Amino acid sequence: MRKTATLTITLLAAAALLTGCGSEKKDAGPAKEPAAPSASASGAAKGSTAKNKGVPHQVVFEVGGTGAAQVMWNGNSNHFDQVALPWTKTESMQLVDAELKVGVTVSVVPGSVKDADGMLVPAPCSIKVDGKQVADNQGGKSAEPCKYKLTD
Repeated sequence: MRKTATLTITLLAAAALLTGCGSEKKDAGPAKEPAAPSASASGAAKGSTAKNKGVPHQVVFEVGGTGAAQVMWNGNSNHFDQVALPWTKTESMQLVDAELKVGVTVSVVPGSVKDADGMLVPAPCSIKVDGKQVADNQGGKSAEPCKYKLTD
């Protein structure tokens, strides 16, 4: 009984401490609502108000090898996933507004695979834009990721 009471008091004390952490917020009056983003800023993020649009491009990310590997790729957004090899991902990309002037870097970072000697080496990767190969890592001989600056 005594052990149960001690345990209960200890748990209640820990809960009170955890609940109280960070609660030293002083009341400075009524809460202010965060300012709403301007219509142009929020629309541009969604792509709905983009005034200038480039031509659509088909971007193909490829990682070779056998087995499975971690792969990170940047296209329309950033992705990181465990994939079965060989692996291919196709995305349609269209540059808008400032991207038309500066471009967008697309990339794929392959994980490691075992070579013929059982050593871990970078998996081979490549990027194709509109059917043309624009980047590779020399069949896995380079430790650099495959990357390309997409422009119109």
